[in-house]
Amino acid sequence: MGEFDLIAHYFQRPARRAALGIGDDCALLTPTPGHQLAISSDMLVSGRHFFADVDPNALGHKSLAVNLSDLAACGARPVAFTLALSLPHANESWLAPFSQGLLALADAFDCELIGGDTTQGPLNICITVFGEVPVAQGCSLALLRSGARAGDDLYVSGTLGDARLALDALLGKITLPAEILAVARQRLEMPTPRVALGVALRGVASAAIDVSDGLLGDLGHILKMSGVGATVQVGKATQLIATDPLFTWSREQFDAQTLASYRRTLALAGGDDYELLFTAAPDQRAAVAAAAQASQTPVTRIGQIDAASGLRLLDAQGQPVENTFVSFDHFG
Repeated sequence: MGEFDLIAHYFQRPARRAALGIGDDCALLTPTPGHQLAISSDMLVSGRHFFADVDPNALGHKSLAVNLSDLAACGARPVAFTLALSLPHANESWLAPFSQGLLALADAFDCELIGGDTTQGPLNICITVFGEVPVAQGCSLALLRSGARAGDDLYVSGTLGDARLALDALLGKITLPAEILAVARQRLEMPTPRVALGVALRGVASAAIDVSDGLLGDLGHILKMSGVGATVQVGKATQLIATDPLFTWSREQFDAQTLASYRRTLALAGGDDYELLFTAAPDQRAAVAAAAQASQTPVTRIGQIDAASGLRLLDAQGQPVENTFVSFDHFG
């Protein structure tokens, strides 16, 4: 199968909202009047971001999901995306489920594939996604990392730590019962982009970011860009591990102190959660609750933004927790 046959068979579709889609030197997009384009790119590399034997359907899903998560953090509605795909071989038994997983998620979010590139080489997937955010009275409604203010509440959506739990198990660092691994692996390989929540938080949240490299590491980006500090209630964050009620398995592998430390690591520095971490003024609590309900996405208040710089962690008794947590960094 040649390059152009591969594209035509697995990825080419008629253009819908795009003025011009796959098949020419460039795709053409016409932005909706009164909107800005939000653009983000993510690269997934075999052996770095995913295992070589990952289910290609799940990989197709995740490849787009991590990009849609960036749009969600900006409060942008998905419009279109491009796909640059490096393949060792044109393996049809891999391409069919990969494209199915990719395009199923694209259809779910009405985000059309409008172009890209294919080449032979090590397995590498690069997606650039385009979204739209409205402009009202000359001001963008995009959610940014730079808007957090002292006194704001700090929230996170969904659950934390289960993707890291699955990764540790797949790397052989811990042993998980099959039913727990299945739950955790779903979070690792098929994350849910919180697009509906991000859109609902326009005009409500003061700052936002998606949790890709670990909650505390990503929170650090908000704090730096906003020039503020924060206090995080560690117990509230660790309660968001979805598999936590099933942690009885861990008693055979960890003593109580080590287990407590491990749970904190999962929640605070796990990575690959693709939840939204955001701030909002206390007088917006009802609006945050309404956004959570409208988007059918649970959110939890886990701390607050401080005027004093730095990050403070407190346990359930209000005692300081030493911050020894290291989030993911490709070159760290």
